[in-house]
Amino acid sequence: MKKIDIISNKKNEMIDITDNIQSLIKEEKIQEGIITIFVPHTTAGITINEGADPDVKKDIINFLKEKIPKDKNYLHSEGNSDAHIKASIFGSSLNVIIEKNNLVLGTWQHIFFYEGDGPRKRKIFIKILKK
Repeated sequence: MKKIDIISNKKNEMIDITDNIQSLIKEEKIQEGIITIFVPHTTAGITINEGADPDVKKDIINFLKEKIPKDKNYLHSEGNSDAHIKASIFGSSLNVIIEKNNLVLGTWQHIFFYEGDGPRKRKIFIKILKK
């Protein structure tokens, strides 16, 4: 198992980690397999979406802020219930196919770490199952 450290700079942020993951695959010389990317945090998540246009990330963050506001009558006493809800929507893990030493992603697809309660120092665990 491998670990990637991430430092977020904002309360709500989508950080492109595609190059980090691809570098790990190259470093490990994995020709074929599946990579599992796991986020061990309850106020952060992981997703695949468009990486070519930075406005897509902004649109996602703005939509989440509008639909799941920070200030609502939540019961959780820590004041970050919105982040827990948003992280649940994203989910905590992804599986991606590896072929010919590369991630198998669509033309515009990138892998994003979602931060819902930053800024924070976070970690991501990576497990590669090679064929």
